[in-house]
Amino acid sequence: MLKTAESCSPLHPDKICDRISDAILDECLKQDPNSRVAVETMGGHGIITITGEITSNAFVDCQKIAKEVSEKNYGVQVNIVKQSNDIANGVDTGGAGDQGIMVGYACRDNEAMIPQELYLARSLCKFIFKEHHEDGKTQITIKDDTKEILTVVASFANTTEEQLMKLVMDWLGEQLFDLNNIKIHLNPAGDWIQSGFEADTGLTGRKLVVDNYGPQIPIGGGAFSGKDATKVDRSGAYMARKIAVDYLKDYPKAKEVLVKLAYSIGIAEPVMVSIYVSDDKDKVNFPIENVNFLLEQKKYNLTPEGIIDYLKLKEPQFSKTTEWGHFGNDFLWDK
Repeated sequence: MLKTAESCSPLHPDKICDRISDAILDECLKQDPNSRVAVETMGGHGIITITGEITSNAFVDCQKIAKEVSEKNYGVQVNIVKQSNDIANGVDTGGAGDQGIMVGYACRDNEAMIPQELYLARSLCKFIFKEHHEDGKTQITIKDDTKEILTVVASFANTTEEQLMKLVMDWLGEQLFDLNNIKIHLNPAGDWIQSGFEADTGLTGRKLVVDNYGPQIPIGGGAFSGKDATKVDRSGAYMARKIAVDYLKDYPKAKEVLVKLAYSIGIAEPVMVSIYVSDDKDKVNFPIENVNFLLEQKKYNLTPEGIIDYLKLKEPQFSKTTEWGHFGNDFLWDK
């Protein structure tokens, strides 16, 4: 079986939007840890638009943040209102900020405990970005049984094919892969200069698979960036990852662990907990009346407030998650 995953640099237009949204969130949390934030950013062709809901005692200059993150003096439109009273009523009592399904995953492919194809694509993208601070993407295809690299794709703005070839060969050499059987496609549409918002639009939450575990692992569908941790799209996904990591450590023979949590808006406890440990060949679903059994066994508090406290999600830390993915980068939920 072949497996492919991609990664994109922090200057990709979608990632710029993610970074702006989370930079606004971090500034709110820095001033007021109880901030409620749900901010979306769209950018393209000279204009950045920021819209959403913020309920906070913080004062945040969204225009300044957008220009600093984008590294350009774009025009910035801001349309921010307070959180809906109807949503706030459910969250104020400790309930989830929305319904949804969150997925956590961990495997033994590498030290980051993420799928190997994503791990390699991210590693290569970081390697190139370090030398060329540009908009760019990488993609890696591997043979699943041997983890052998079959195909490398890399496209970076203001970077020639020759420059990319040197960097890719240096990276492959460090990985000790057999170079003879690898197909390499570098700037396959030609070298390019126009990049970022000049070339394309960007939108918060449009790189969900890159943010999660690559295309082989299911996702719940909710975006992370721009949302405070009362939104279980984010906090639930981080907790599901933590549970997966813990179970992988608990079962030394396990190859992978998949965890799914589901919530109802306004309700604190999850309506579903599902854990699959690969070596057990068993998928265990805990209906709501049996969730307490899981909590007692593993000492997990899966309410939004419990997750926020356990993973310290009121601390301003989220801008970092938008750069190279939310999992496998030594965050608290990765340990």
